[in-house]
Amino acid sequence: MLSRLPAAALKSQSVLGASRSTASAFRTRATSQVRFASSSSATLESLLTSRASLISVTLFSAGSIAWYTHLYGSLPFVGEVHANSLADDGLHPTAYPWPHKGLFDTFDHASIRRGFQVYREVCAACHSLDRIAWRNLVGVSHTADEARALAEDVEYTDGPDDKGEMFQRPGKLSDYLPPPYANEEAARAGNGGALPPDLSLIIKARHGGADYVFSLLTGYMDPPAGVEIREDMSYNPYFPGGAISMARVLWDNLVEYEDGTPATSSQMAKDIVTFLNWAAEPEHDERKKMGIKAVILFSALFAISIQVKRFKWTVLKNRKIFYNPPKDLKH
Repeated sequence: MLSRLPAAALKSQSVLGASRSTASAFRTRATSQVRFASSSSATLESLLTSRASLISVTLFSAGSIAWYTHLYGSLPFVGEVHANSLADDGLHPTAYPWPHKGLFDTFDHASIRRGFQVYREVCAACHSLDRIAWRNLVGVSHTADEARALAEDVEYTDGPDDKGEMFQRPGKLSDYLPPPYANEEAARAGNGGALPPDLSLIIKARHGGADYVFSLLTGYMDPPAGVEIREDMSYNPYFPGGAISMARVLWDNLVEYEDGTPATSSQMAKDIVTFLNWAAEPEHDERKKMGIKAVILFSALFAISIQVKRFKWTVLKNRKIFYNPPKDLKH
């Protein structure tokens, strides 16, 4: 017969079995936690090292830096070295609320017409507008008959004729606006050695754009104490260096507007700047119209693509997969 075990031994064996089961359960739980932690860390690592994440962070950083420099001009942690002082660069112009500055705003065409009048009666005496033809005014500031009449008032050299000689003819819509001087040397001789720039792209060619040109036209003043200006120069704090060869040309009531608008110096400056802005960007209004159409079209296509994607992938994304492990029949 088997010897009977004492009750204390049986009790110790049961306690040992319970402790083993508890340790096994703890080990299983710890393993699952480690496995979950490893999977989450792997997901985080893959998210941080994925190419899309790196591209997104790079684009966000570059966009933030570009927006900051657009607002404030320079970065606070990047030093700048200038060969000249800030006074030599000219006073920074004020940002004015132009009517065409918004995303959905167009040019003030009445202002363009008045600005063209200011250009013809004031600015055309020194500055050219080589990239604008009479036909460009049609439908923008003038009718076809008005633009044709303006062109016919100007004599253009054409030819040769049947005899091989050049001749004069009235202008037509396809002609470009005439320059005030025959060549660059004549322009310099008539302006004390300074060359008046062409105004076709002056808004794009100057830092500050329309704000700078408006501030320049209305910013003439007497030189401050300690600043010496030559007799044939004028002082303008918005011009680099302060000394500018062009004297002030806009005075109150210098022109008489056809629509009765008061011809103050600021009003004329605003109109000529609007006209020059249109001359630099004749496609401005049409570009914004096309932009609105493109936004509407691509927004609709994006919504359709999202719906098609959900329709195509809903079968795969909503299915459930069950795994039934095989049973071991031996045990």
